[in-house]
Amino acid sequence: MMGPKVLQKCGDAELVDLVRDGGHRGEAAAAELFGRYHSRVYAWCRRYRRDPDQALDLAQDVLLTAWRSLATWEGKAPFGGWLFVVTHHACLRAARARPLVRDDDYELDDVPDPRPDPASDLEDRQEREALLALVREHLDPLEQRAVWLRCAEHMPVEEITRVLGLQSASGARGMLQTARRKLKAARDRQDHA
Repeated sequence: MMGPKVLQKCGDAELVDLVRDGGHRGEAAAAELFGRYHSRVYAWCRRYRRDPDQALDLAQDVLLTAWRSLATWEGKAPFGGWLFVVTHHACLRAARARPLVRDDDYELDDVPDPRPDPASDLEDRQEREALLALVREHLDPLEQRAVWLRCAEHMPVEEITRVLGLQSASGARGMLQTARRKLKAARDRQDHA
């Protein structure tokens, strides 16, 4: 039987093969594989669910879905990229299916406002909205997705290249540099207007 130290040295693809083989080794390999990505999946889910417990539940559902869907991973893209796509789709489905819950024990006026300062919150929101407007206005959809994966999801550039299926020699790196130049030029035009 493979010990935990041996499994820690295995790459994702090796662990997936062990999981697919089943048995005790497969269970240990699944624990190692999904353990590597648990905190990242939770962080992704946390962006869709403000409540930490709901985000944790969603992350566990995502990992269970990924485990059940492991046969669909063909190894053409890195496992982390495939798992991000599974997570992204699950989070979108969860966001659409969010049920409204009514709690008769609380009045809306009794719930404390979690925001620190309404004025700074408004300023931050306006700045984010202005930046998002620049992104939507000056970047094409593929550039927007690359910027999102890099800035919001903190995905490595090589993984973005694979996830987006970019074939150019510079891949996502070149696309992100072009997007930065476009946004900087648009911002400069705004500042001088």
